[in-house]
Amino acid sequence: MRSWITLALGAAALAALMLTGNNYFLRLGTFFAMYATLALSWNFIGGLAGYPSFATAAFFGLGCYASAILQSKGLPMVPAWGVAGLAAIAFAALIGLAILHLKGHYFAIASLAIAEVLRELVNTQGHLTGGGMGLNLPILKLGVEQQARVFFVAMLLLATVTAAVSIIVHGSKLGFGLRCIQQNEDAAVMLGLDARAHKTAAFALSAVFTGVAGAIYGNWVHYIEPSDVFDVLLAVKPLVMVLLGGLGTLFGPVIGAAVFLLLEEVVWRSFLTVHAAVLGALIVLLVLFLPRGLAAIRFGWRKGATA
Repeated sequence: MRSWITLALGAAALAALMLTGNNYFLRLGTFFAMYATLALSWNFIGGLAGYPSFATAAFFGLGCYASAILQSKGLPMVPAWGVAGLAAIAFAALIGLAILHLKGHYFAIASLAIAEVLRELVNTQGHLTGGGMGLNLPILKLGVEQQARVFFVAMLLLATVTAAVSIIVHGSKLGFGLRCIQQNEDAAVMLGLDARAHKTAAFALSAVFTGVAGAIYGNWVHYIEPSDVFDVLLAVKPLVMVLLGGLGTLFGPVIGAAVFLLLEEVVWRSFLTVHAAVLGALIVLLVLFLPRGLAAIRFGWRKGATA
């Protein structure tokens, strides 16, 4: 119950804060909701099951292009977002059956290659995807501020749904099975757990919300190209956010997304020419000195108080 109340209050507070702000705060709020969605999605497979997936960029780009192509054929925007999510979950289920028998760095490399394969397919199918020239998406017949509010609300709703599903999974048999796989997969299988089905479900969950986020992002920026939506940083950022917030925790990925966005904004403003290096150094320091993430601080205080 505390988790549901926290989710409801957090979403309401963010909506009230951002909807009363200017376009800059709406942009930050939209990025935060997108980052939270990506981090929560990655946490299903990476945090709960312990499989280091780098397929986030593949699912994000797939959702982006699926939605854009459907809209170019006449499908309305919101239904196209839904179909993009379905395409991402179906693709993840098929790919998961092929690579989820791999473990450790073998799985990580295989998942990273998925985005590169999709990028090449998009580049070569120019008649459908625009190839390297990219695709333009329809622009809403609204003012700039109204458009900003529309996409902020859409991304916030998506993040809220993702967090709600995360709460359900954490308290379900699926979540328990995934934690068993993380601790000792061989022992879990010996006890009768269907590890393949559990891992495929987690991989599909990590894809569906990411695909919808990519679809919303495409309409938000009005233009997509392979180098942007299949960027390897989209595979690395969610992992870093979860590590910052707390691996396998419920709201740790959301905390990590907020901290990561704050670091991005501060570093970008202060160190424009070397922002990537400074941001990377700050993240490394945080991960080294807080290996269990920022969520562990709360538990540390509780232990200290109990002692």
